[in-house]
Amino acid sequence: MIVENYIKELLRTNPNGSLHHREGQEIEFKEQFNLAGLDDYFRDFSAFANNKGGYLIFGVTDIPRKLKGLSDASLEQFDKIDPERITGYLLETFSGNIEWEQLIINHESKSFGVFKIYQSINKPIIAKKDEGKGQVIKNGEIYFRYGGRTQKIQFPELENIINKRIEQNNNQWLDLMSKIGKAGPSNAAILDTEKSIIEKDDTKILVIDEKLAQKLKFIKEGEFVKKKGATALKLIGDVIPIDKVEVIKRVKENLLKDYPLTAMQIIDEVKKRITECKQGDIYRAISENDLKNNFDYSAYNFRSKSHEDKFKATGKLPSGTPSIYKPTTIDYIVQVLKNEKYKSQA
Repeated sequence: MIVENYIKELLRTNPNGSLHHREGQEIEFKEQFNLAGLDDYFRDFSAFANNKGGYLIFGVTDIPRKLKGLSDASLEQFDKIDPERITGYLLETFSGNIEWEQLIINHESKSFGVFKIYQSINKPIIAKKDEGKGQVIKNGEIYFRYGGRTQKIQFPELENIINKRIEQNNNQWLDLMSKIGKAGPSNAAILDTEKSIIEKDDTKILVIDEKLAQKLKFIKEGEFVKKKGATALKLIGDVIPIDKVEVIKRVKENLLKDYPLTAMQIIDEVKKRITECKQGDIYRAISENDLKNNFDYSAYNFRSKSHEDKFKATGKLPSGTPSIYKPTTIDYIVQVLKNEKYKSQA
């Protein structure tokens, strides 16, 4: 859901009229909306989906960044967008589902068009065919959001996505085996959603949690669905309810193994690759891309368990809590700073 007050905060201006917020990992500003540029926008859609999600906001000038609002023609085109057609186009062009929504927001007597793109659950989102004038989208490419720029994904980020997919799959198997172990092999059955059957020798048993139960409608053998087309599951036998489902959380045993670098080590390594960059540039890249709150790159090294519990309960970080970083953070910051240099020269 797009929160109007949050978008207005992103559109906040400084006393000189320039935009307070810069483009970043989760924000892209564009001056006007044009249906002819959809391929370019959809490239950004996939990049945001492959990272943490983000916003495309139309109605902001480029250099300098100032509030202009959509022209009448752009506003009319944005308002006429058919969500069903765009979703269909995205499914044809990219692997996986890209979730998005749109909204027109009025701010300071001007209209702004907003797309919100959600982080994909099943990454990576891959282009399935060439699209756009000059092949803006190319078959087989994966796009990723680096700082304020969309580009082809680099090795560290792709490796991280692949490793997460493997970890997610392994966790699902562990969770399934744990549930089977608790129930006992003789009491467990497998629901095959593709074959629409429950398999277990001569026994038919289904164990579901409360949330899933609310979404299913059951037909006992010999009965019929009253409402034509209603979603239903046919059961032969009885449904056995359970009170709760245990959630198994995997906790990292050695934080420093995954996050071996301090902030100063990150700065030293980035400066080795970009000798002209300043310490402030590196801290800004960390801040604007929210790397301290992204476990793909950084983690908080709490001094004690009580400090960690306090942070989880209040959301406020205890003073003096250092951040530690993965080595891939170096590659990410270097890419962000190189993109900024390229963009400023364009």
